[in-house]
Amino acid sequence: MSRSGRAVLGIDAAWTLTQPSGVALVQAQGDGWRLVEVAASYADYAAGHSSWPPATAAALLEASEARCGQHPAVVAIDMPLATTAIVARREADNAVSRQYGARHCSTHSPSAIRPGPVSDGLRAGFADLGYRLAVSEISTPALIEVYPHPALLELTGAPSRLPYKAGKLRTYWKTLTPAERRARLIVTWGEILQTLDVEIAGVVAALPLPAADAPGRVLKSFEDRLDAVVCAWCGVCALEGHARPLGDETAAVWIPFGRAERGLSAPCP
Repeated sequence: MSRSGRAVLGIDAAWTLTQPSGVALVQAQGDGWRLVEVAASYADYAAGHSSWPPATAAALLEASEARCGQHPAVVAIDMPLATTAIVARREADNAVSRQYGARHCSTHSPSAIRPGPVSDGLRAGFADLGYRLAVSEISTPALIEVYPHPALLELTGAPSRLPYKAGKLRTYWKTLTPAERRARLIVTWGEILQTLDVEIAGVVAALPLPAADAPGRVLKSFEDRLDAVVCAWCGVCALEGHARPLGDETAAVWIPFGRAERGLSAPCP
């Protein structure tokens, strides 16, 4: 088995140890990519393939190899990562905000506490296994930081941040009833899935839409898995040379090229 190849692991990493992190594994297949696995937490992803804990990075790689026969070439994580201690906003955060702030996709400000040790642990764990943080070019195996909000703008061609976060329904649609807001959310999720499925086969089949009246925990679980797939897609784009790093020599967020820059037509409405 190859220890590193055409597979990508996407992680929607929680900034605290008490919240779950979505995980998605994709693999090259013919001329395209397919979704191998998507899970709502590290424990679900590694279940049956690894002891859990202690070694998060090792367990994730072990579970990935069990599923697709190789370690991923790229691990793409939605979390601030840096080669130096993160104590405040970084140039990477400012660069993303300069480019996408007008479209409501500025970044949150990291600190030494949040994500702090969670970020340090992930970066160090993958570095110990050969996955160095890539800030200017991809040399596999690589660890990269990604950010789903601007990535979805480039994926869909949307003019501004997509309203797809389950916890912000009242902010998105102030005048609608709770039931109407949830219905709008499900429609938005369906549109994202259809667009992602063109890039990565099997996404729609693996992520059936929840009912609009599903419990909040079910909606949040779906959102985490969806974000993990978006992270994996960002990793695919970076691996194929279709993403650019925004930041400096200590940290960079990799943003996929837009459809036109990738030579693709606009998605169907």
